[in-house]
Amino acid sequence: MKLRLFPQEPAGLNLLTQMAQQIVLASGTLAEILGLPAAEHEKLVEDMHNHEARSAELHFAILTHMRTSFVNPLPREDMYALSRYLNEAMEKMDAAAELVALYKLERLPKRAAEQLEIISRQAELTVDAMRRLDNLDDLEDYWIEILRLAKRAERTHRVWVADMIGDMKWAQYSRHRDIANQLVEVTKDMRRVATQVGSIIVKES
Repeated sequence: MKLRLFPQEPAGLNLLTQMAQQIVLASGTLAEILGLPAAEHEKLVEDMHNHEARSAELHFAILTHMRTSFVNPLPREDMYALSRYLNEAMEKMDAAAELVALYKLERLPKRAAEQLEIISRQAELTVDAMRRLDNLDDLEDYWIEILRLAKRAERTHRVWVADMIGDMKWAQYSRHRDIANQLVEVTKDMRRVATQVGSIIVKES
C-alpha cells in the first residue's frame, strides 16, 4: 500500500526540490574554486553568493506558500524544517567558499575533495527525495543512505583534522580547520533533512 498524504498542490515540493538543486550547483562551484589558484577565486565566490541568495529566496517563497495555501504538501512544521535545513546547508557552503578566498588557500588536502564528493551525493539524493515527498514509498532507502554518507563524512573530518595537526603550523591549521568545519556541518544539515524525512515516514505509516 502506497503511503500518501491527502491531495495537495505540488508547489511546495517544487520549491524544496529547487532548494536542494542549489546545493548540487553550489558543490560544483566549490569544486571549481578548490581547483583554481587564489587569483581566480573572486568570480566563482560571487557565483556561490548567488546560489546562497537564490536559496534564501526559495526559503522565503516556501514560507509565503505555507501562509497563503489552504492545503500544503506536508504539515507546515515539516515543510519549515526541511526548508530551514536546506537553507542552512547552503549558507555553510557559501561560507566555506568565502573562507577559501579570504584565506587565499590553494591546494587543499584530498580530504576536502572527499567531503565535497559526499555533499554532492547527498544533495543529488535529496533532490530526488524532495520530488517524491508526495509518495513516501522507497524514501526509507534515501534516509538510510544519507545517514551512511554523513557518518562517512564525520570519519573523513576526523582523519582530515588529525592529518592537519601533524602536518601544519598553527596559523595554517586554523585556516584549514575552518574550511573543514564548514564542510562537515553541511553534511550534518543534509542529515537533518533526511532525519526529518524519516520522521514524516514514521508519522504517515
